[in-house]
Amino acid sequence: MTNRDHALPGEAPAGPAAAGTAKPLEQGGFLLFLGLVSVVLVVVVLPFLQPLLWAALAAVMFQPLFRKAQILRRGHDSQAALLALLVIFVLVILPAFWIGSEVVEEASRIVAAFQQGRIDVTAWFDEVFGALPAGVRRSLAASGWGDPAALQARAQAFLQDSAGIIARQAVAIGSSIFGFVLSFAIALYVTFFLLRDGRIVGEHILRCLPFERSVADRLADRFLGIVRATIKGSVVVGIVQGALGAITFWIVGMPSVLLLGVIMAVASLLPAIGPAIVWAPVAIYLLATGAVWQGVVVVASGVLLVGMIDNVLRPILVGRDTGLPDWLILVTTLGGIALMGLSGIVVGPLVAGLFIAGWSILDEQRTAAGQAEPLPR
Repeated sequence: MTNRDHALPGEAPAGPAAAGTAKPLEQGGFLLFLGLVSVVLVVVVLPFLQPLLWAALAAVMFQPLFRKAQILRRGHDSQAALLALLVIFVLVILPAFWIGSEVVEEASRIVAAFQQGRIDVTAWFDEVFGALPAGVRRSLAASGWGDPAALQARAQAFLQDSAGIIARQAVAIGSSIFGFVLSFAIALYVTFFLLRDGRIVGEHILRCLPFERSVADRLADRFLGIVRATIKGSVVVGIVQGALGAITFWIVGMPSVLLLGVIMAVASLLPAIGPAIVWAPVAIYLLATGAVWQGVVVVASGVLLVGMIDNVLRPILVGRDTGLPDWLILVTTLGGIALMGLSGIVVGPLVAGLFIAGWSILDEQRTAAGQAEPLPR
């Protein structure tokens, strides 16, 4: 019999009983370590959270492109991923940069024209106000919107604030050009590896999640479906509507067509009435200033083309992938944009979709266990 066979006073006895009491403590310590190191990792990569997020979204969206590249370069996954990344860069990223630079230039010219007095808001107001029916003019005058001088003052104050914001943003962009280039390079680098190894990485993540595998698989399917549906339903439909709007404005001779088209694409995030926020005021201005056929063309394009695109394309591109009501998509999209900027377009509906999926799974589990009545369908 060894010395360890005799437990000291107050000491736990050695053997199976001691091992049984030590195992939960060791497991708890290991889980605490995992939690702490995971939090530290999030803090470390937080400055590059946006490029990492867009890299993951790009890898999800362009996985079919990578599969086609694999057929061309069979047995060479790295070359296939590089080929897919080259196509993304040429067909998506470069056009986006060009459009963005043109839009910024057009916006700068408009702000400068307002500041220099080359755009007479009062004359525009007089033309539009004079073309309105008498009853509408009286209502506007009673509400304080019939005074051109007051509107001019409001417009000037708004433009001064806008100019200040644009100036501050320009300084911020100029001072952080290195950070932008670094983030862009990281996004491309991570996209390459996620295109090539995304399925393996996803499988490891699902195996490590502290869920039942069936639950993890359902949440993963929900995640992929919402990402694809949101990008196709919001981004693609918005691009098409903005492009149609820009072409229409170019046909009728409106200035700054790219800027108006981009604003219309962003406004398309609002269901039904979104694009009308842009084309309706343009049509009213054209009709009020005597450009009748131009105004009719804008109205016809807005109603028959831009307005119908959402009803035609969205069901084709999205289908039932999200399963979210329109009002929830709208609220979570706007909330996501307010919280995270452009990334919120996808993150907002994604969080809502996972929230609903998680609670639906819990309801199904409780119903299967006989603890709750099934919800009406």
